[in-house]
Amino acid sequence: MATDTKRATIYLDPMLHKALRVKSAETSRSMSELVNEAVRIALAEDEADLSAFEERAHEPLISFEKVLKDLKRHGRI
Repeated sequence: MATDTKRATIYLDPMLHKALRVKSAETSRSMSELVNEAVRIALAEDEADLSAFEERAHEPLISFEKVLKDLKRHGRI
């Protein structure tokens, strides 16, 4: 483990903890490595979502009701 890591206490659902322990043993990776990787992936997905929102910020808004009416008019629902 890198020397510049921070210690944190987290509480896991018992089944998630068990699955994490098993995966750790099967992959010869520490639970910390697995959790760090999962958090990195989740944050990268969030960053991608935020970038997409920013790119589309100036597009016109369409109400949900209008979308439903349009789908119905075109026989999609």
